[in-house]
Amino acid sequence: MRADGTAPGRPAPDGQDARELLRRCARDVVDVAEGIRAVSARTSATLFAPALTASARRRPRTGVAARWALLRALTSRQGLGGSAIVAPRGVGHLLGAAGEVLGRESLAALVAVSSLRLRIAAVLVDHPEFQRDPGMRRLTEAVAADRDLEAVRALRALFRDQGAQRALSGLAPLMAELLAIRALLDEDPKNDETGWALATGRELSADPLHGVSAARLAGLDKGEGAAEAVELTDQEKQVVATEGSFLGFLRNIEALSTDGRILVQNVRGPDGVVRYVVQAPGMAPGRPRNDSPQDFVGAWRNLFMTDSPYTRSMLLALADYGIPRGADLALIGHSEGGIAVMNLAQDEEFCRTYRVTHVVAVGSPIDGKKPADPRTWVASITNQHDIVPVLDGRGAGSAFDPHPHWYEVDYIGPTHEFPLCHMLHEYIEHLRTVVPEAREHVDEALAPYRGPVVRTQAYQLKDRANPPEGYPFLTLPTASVPTTAGPVDMPVRYYDSSAAHLCFPVDAGTARSLLPGVTWMTPSRLGGRAMAVLSLYEHRCTTIGPYTEAVLSVLVDDLWRPRPYDVARDLLRRVDLRRTGRYVLSLAVTSEEARVVAREVWGQPALRMTVEADLMGREVSARSPDLGLTVDGRPGPGVRCPEADWILYGRRGESTVRTLVRAHGRLRLHRGGGVRLRLDTAAAEPFAGQVRRLGIDAARPLFVLTCPQFMLHRSSGAVLPR
Repeated sequence: MRADGTAPGRPAPDGQDARELLRRCARDVVDVAEGIRAVSARTSATLFAPALTASARRRPRTGVAARWALLRALTSRQGLGGSAIVAPRGVGHLLGAAGEVLGRESLAALVAVSSLRLRIAAVLVDHPEFQRDPGMRRLTEAVAADRDLEAVRALRALFRDQGAQRALSGLAPLMAELLAIRALLDEDPKNDETGWALATGRELSADPLHGVSAARLAGLDKGEGAAEAVELTDQEKQVVATEGSFLGFLRNIEALSTDGRILVQNVRGPDGVVRYVVQAPGMAPGRPRNDSPQDFVGAWRNLFMTDSPYTRSMLLALADYGIPRGADLALIGHSEGGIAVMNLAQDEEFCRTYRVTHVVAVGSPIDGKKPADPRTWVASITNQHDIVPVLDGRGAGSAFDPHPHWYEVDYIGPTHEFPLCHMLHEYIEHLRTVVPEAREHVDEALAPYRGPVVRTQAYQLKDRANPPEGYPFLTLPTASVPTTAGPVDMPVRYYDSSAAHLCFPVDAGTARSLLPGVTWMTPSRLGGRAMAVLSLYEHRCTTIGPYTEAVLSVLVDDLWRPRPYDVARDLLRRVDLRRTGRYVLSLAVTSEEARVVAREVWGQPALRMTVEADLMGREVSARSPDLGLTVDGRPGPGVRCPEADWILYGRRGESTVRTLVRAHGRLRLHRGGGVRLRLDTAAAEPFAGQVRRLGIDAARPLFVLTCPQFMLHRSSGAVLPR
């Protein structure tokens, strides 16, 4: 491993580094492509020059022949083979564009694609696994050969076989090259500029929006931004660094998590001068959050615009902190935080107020940005399998360095799966073990900030123009409940979820045999049959982290005074007054925290299993290799239903636990004939055994309740004396 964070490539026959040799060749070839493109521009300018047009009118015999020769040179396969690049709007431009639509790629584009193929070969020197992987090889070959249908099939197979996370991580080192090839070879001339920007790397900052108007992007701006000084928790105070160092600053960012806070510290350097360090975390996972600028919308705006709620909130925080004018300032950020601090460094007014000495971005796409002060030292550290840094259009195989004076580390880390390879914890571990030379180099550059921390202040960044996420439905008083996985705030809030409930009529005696061995718990009967429900959930954003779950439950009567048709009567009552509910027989979840909460708080028999679900489209799809369970199909026509609030029952020791669940979303009722549940022969107990005993394996539900997107909250379980 070299000091720049790159692994040595295979030596060429003459002893040279094969990767660097391929990249130099790619640079030479793209220079040739740009020369051909310049010739095309000059030729097309001559073709449509007013003087030549007037000459053709005066002397049609020679003038028209000259223009025809120029047009053939521009568009024929034997000539430049592409559109008239600088032609005015009119017949000439349409003729040139028609050449591309008919499959005649320009000579300049074909030469540029050759350069991109050399860049891919350079990447393969460091990533031989791509050459061995048949799916990656098929995709690369299909894109390079401009076979769209085959490329789509290869990409779908890659995501199906490897899963989305592994596929994204595998594509990351080649993403920019594949996108550039696709843009240069497709039939739409409008994509050529984007393809050239990605191929040459020299126009990335000229038009970073690539056709997206500033007005449209400004529509993503959520508000004005705000900042409020907050105290760190006792646990965070124990973790926050008391000495200035690169890894110490990164661990501070990790301790802040992604809840909308930044950290500002005073550090007394070796020379006794007090300097200031701003530390900014990345975006929070899940759907956009209106109460914080640290989310996907904020990251998208930060990437393309220098002004955003995140940067405005940071400016307010620094003004409140009281940094004196002209003070030395180091800006350190991860992911979206790296983009935000680079935006501050681009602000000329900010750089006139403070002396920005250092900017360090980890896992951030900042190649399209440039600090206002040329004296600012910039470091960019990225993992080649992390897809986030590729968003600026510069991939691992790029033959061009837009910032030769920056310190850049683009290494191949042992963590390949996204989003794991993007997590700051992984970057910290890699800087400690994989690229320690990079850590030492950055620490050496940050020498003026290596000293005792004399003041630490956290700021909560907010978006005052919008209410908190989930308002008013999820704006609730909370209480901390201890669990073996740590304290959990109750109720648990689910900001973005999807669900499908498959309802099966089953034998009442069989359902009763699966309930706890107490006389007072009986299954609800509808027409002499009990009702079993298989619920599938995809929770994308919750207060206990994203997870997927599969729940098998049975409707049960009032625990004290069971009466016929209690379920029908309860539908007319508020959920907190209902006496019936669903007893959870088995529960499979995909995260450890969800398993612990389900067992210890809600009294449900949860197991951690692999479950994959896609419930946002018209089809219901779920698969669990661990459970041997598969659900797929399209429900029949549906009608709107009232909100699906319900009661869940579980058992903790000798007591029953009652959990109140409130939901807010568009619930629909469907006929269930188009959906089927299947079990493998080797399906795991107890979930699969209960499904078989209920007789719903290989069965179709009577009806299905779906909700592609909704919010809900689950209270802490109330223990009943039953």
